[in-house]
Amino acid sequence: MTEHAIIMRAVNKYYGAFHALTDIDLTVQPGERIVICGPSGSGKSTLIRTINQLEAIESGTITVDGVELTAGGDNVAKVRRDVGMVFQSFNLFPHMTVLENCMLAPMKTRKVSRAEAKATAQHYLERVKIPEQADKYPAQLSGGQQQRVAIARALCMKPRIMLFDEPTSALDPEMVKEVLDTMIDLAREGMTMLCVTHEMDFARAVADRVIFMNKGVIVEENAPEAFFGNPTNDRLKNFLGQIA
Repeated sequence: MTEHAIIMRAVNKYYGAFHALTDIDLTVQPGERIVICGPSGSGKSTLIRTINQLEAIESGTITVDGVELTAGGDNVAKVRRDVGMVFQSFNLFPHMTVLENCMLAPMKTRKVSRAEAKATAQHYLERVKIPEQADKYPAQLSGGQQQRVAIARALCMKPRIMLFDEPTSALDPEMVKEVLDTMIDLAREGMTMLCVTHEMDFARAVADRVIFMNKGVIVEENAPEAFFGNPTNDRLKNFLGQIA
């Protein structure tokens, strides 16, 4: 991996007249774990979706692992192979088993053999602690189990960076912990991670840096201890007061 995992410079994103991201500057180091929080509509999800160009930007530059996304050509496809993403909704293929869901992308995108894809899928299902679910279909699993399959599926591409877009927000409260525990295990193994979440206990436990966004702007960022213990921005103070 290069010296910087992600570099965003003067990034702007619009939806029509709505300015969703305003002059975003962000540098992420390899192995760094960043939690992004903020009120609804603050641009959190938009920001991480620009990192693999699920959302195109109007101006600025985004460089991921030394590859500039805004340069066009094959760069977007190259970056997407190395950046895993887990969404709110699990986005599993309902007609495929858990194992088949995990095998598909490596076979199609990385052109690995079926045997290698199966071995990799079994390895990562073991890692997220649901190997016994391999032959089931998504509808046979709980929400927490489906989200862990989604994490395993992303890991099967052996990404350098993982993006999480509110991965627990669609889950029942009792299922949240099992997904967060899986993410904590990943973080402890040194995976570069950006996670949009309201799970502040998770931020305290694993984040190297917590970022607060409001109205498309990064308003404050700091290490967890200072972020939670000594916030300087009034909007952040209010936000933390509401979720405490």
